[in-house]
Amino acid sequence: MLLGTLLVLLLGGAGTASAHAALKSTDPGDGTVLKSAPRDLTLTFTESVGLLDDSFRVLDPKGKRLDIGDAGHGPGGSDTATVSLPAKLAQGTYTVAWRVVSADSHPVSGAFTFSVGKASPAPVAIATAPTEDPATASLYNMARYLAYLAAALLIGTAVFLTVCGPPEPQRLSRLLWAGWGALLGSSLFLLVLRAPYETGTGPSSAFSASGFERTLTGRPGLALLARLALLLVAALFVVRLLRREPLTRAWRALGAVLAVGLALTWAAAEHASAGIQVPVAMTSAVLHVLAMAVWLGGLAALLTTLYRASAEIPATVVTRFSRLAFTSVTVLVATGVYQSWRGLGSWNALTDTTYGRLLTVKLLAVTLLVAVAGLSRRWTGRLATVDAEVAVAEKVPVPVPVRVGGAAASEAPASEVPVSAGGSSASRRGLRRSVLAEVAVGIVVLVLSTVLSGTLPGRAAAEAAAAPPAAAGLPAASVTMVPFRVGNNGGKVQVTLDPGRTGQNSVEAVVFGPDGGIASVPEIRISFTLPAKEIGPIDAGVKDQGGYWATNDLTLPIAGDWTMRTTIRVSDIDQVSVEKTVKIVG
Repeated sequence: MLLGTLLVLLLGGAGTASAHAALKSTDPGDGTVLKSAPRDLTLTFTESVGLLDDSFRVLDPKGKRLDIGDAGHGPGGSDTATVSLPAKLAQGTYTVAWRVVSADSHPVSGAFTFSVGKASPAPVAIATAPTEDPATASLYNMARYLAYLAAALLIGTAVFLTVCGPPEPQRLSRLLWAGWGALLGSSLFLLVLRAPYETGTGPSSAFSASGFERTLTGRPGLALLARLALLLVAALFVVRLLRREPLTRAWRALGAVLAVGLALTWAAAEHASAGIQVPVAMTSAVLHVLAMAVWLGGLAALLTTLYRASAEIPATVVTRFSRLAFTSVTVLVATGVYQSWRGLGSWNALTDTTYGRLLTVKLLAVTLLVAVAGLSRRWTGRLATVDAEVAVAEKVPVPVPVRVGGAAASEAPASEVPVSAGGSSASRRGLRRSVLAEVAVGIVVLVLSTVLSGTLPGRAAAEAAAAPPAAAGLPAASVTMVPFRVGNNGGKVQVTLDPGRTGQNSVEAVVFGPDGGIASVPEIRISFTLPAKEIGPIDAGVKDQGGYWATNDLTLPIAGDWTMRTTIRVSDIDQVSVEKTVKIVG
């Protein structure tokens, strides 16, 4: 059953679109005026998409939400989304907000308008909602980082124990079980948060029954379920691996299958599962994840062994890992070149897109990592040479004349000849330092790899730029950054006013600490005043939504330059108020 699920994940993703769905067209077209009402709406994307319970929201000219049918795929296939409209539509402009999930698991959303008979004087604005809820996105991304790190520890340590044969495998038991436990916990966390991540809602909606049902039938959810099942079997493998007896061929084969299966759960749910050359891309992604895990996880295992071993480890252990690391780096370079070409699409994307710039930084980090690895190889070579010399000196008798009264009377046995270990100790100290540097740079590379896996590839960005704007003709949300400082506490508040027009608006406030990470405060109050008309202050009434503050019930009646007053309370007695001007259009 598990093998069948993995095969479906591997082969079911074959297609020709680019990773991250971009809207290619809408029917009716955005901004068009129709003589008669359409019977349905159809969106066409650059790749297959998954549909949500609330994939379409349609407002009539008066701002009332229409009762529409269930969303489904159109005759064009899984890269389309369609929904039926009521039989009779009044004259005026209709606003459509949509939200779908790309084949590579990332949610995308937008909005457009069409008119029946003639356009309304002022189309109703609709809040399309952020693509990601800030709190949910932060928690989800942290779990993704932890999952990558845990996989590296689990797979890399297991391979190190199997191939390199350290003399005290029990010294690595904590590292091995930490990798297994962290990967299990982060995968469960990702499974729970998957539904709110797709719908852009807060973490409190994670336990919705309909959300769980959708998660457990979608590609990302199936991949996570497969990973959890593989980890249960992997627990048995870890127990067997930590015994002192050598692994049989059957156990080694099981370990290889488990490692490939775990790597496949990433390839099946991210960029490799959508785009050009999907089977080749997924194979490359699996090899890339495995090579990364063997190298970086193996480095952590080697570093732990070097520092925690009760005696000096044999040079053969380090030499074996050096060869293994060289093979891993070769695979990483080959697969990395292919994935870079597939993700970028053109040289211009290297500098013109976020994906390209992140990739450049990663390449620089990898270059540094390879340089440090070269230093480790040199220390490994020195260590092997010194140990070989010591071994020869210990085994080969070296006659030493002992003179008594100026004449050679006898020869001391070879066992009594002292052999200096200074060169071996110095080599080991140098190796420890270089391996520690490798681990530090490797963590940076791992973080960059995780960020890249969630970034729109350059090739897809080019297609998205060529596609019609998803929300053309709609007012953009107003975003204001409010810096603050109270004593030693400081940061900034990002206040989003959507749609930033007269009438009803939604307000969302996210607090960032001095390090740029999301922070929590006891209270935030936001009010609006229009001095020119002596209106206000109007309290927005934002409420704590678990990671951010928000409301959907703010009404601003008149266009103009409003004064937004944001009060941030950081303790029971400390607070500060900051005023910013916000332009509201009619």
